Amino acid sequence: MDIDDRDVRLLKAIAELETGSPERLHDATGIPVSTIHYRLNNLREEGIIENDRYEIDLEELGLGVTVLIQVHADYQGSYEEFADRLLTVEGVTNVYFTMGETDFIVIARLSDSGMVERLIAEFEQIEGVDRTDSTFVISAIEERDALQSYSLETLLEELVDE
Repeated sequence: MDIDDRDVRLLKAIAELETGSPERLHDATGIPVSTIHYRLNNLREEGIIENDRYEIDLEELGLGVTVLIQVHADYQGSYEEFADRLLTVEGVTNVYFTMGETDFIVIARLSDSGMVERLIAEFEQIEGVDRTDSTFVISAIEERDALQSYSLETLLEELVDE
């Protein structure tokens, strides 16, 4: 499937609005509702939209390169403010403040090695970033929601106050 600008605008709106409602997507994009229905069906058939929760398969979309970046930093201010600066780099999906030699772990989803090079160059421009160590993910063995990693019994025991 060739993705065009309307498909990208729809997928971006789905991600931002967290809905697949054609009416809400129309309001956000200006794309006619009938066209939205047609394109959503095509995106489902191509495997880009995975399910009724409108989860997007980033690999199918073309953002199949996952990079884990360890950020070593010497920054002023709070770690939250510094993390916000890391989040301004396009492609960054997660930022974790960590203990130990590494200050932050960043996860990014990118399309190719050129985007990785751009991402690292942007990190180097952020005041307070001393250095980065990057790891390419060769293959995602399992990606699941947190609740999927627990048994029902454990969740009940840990989360329900009796």
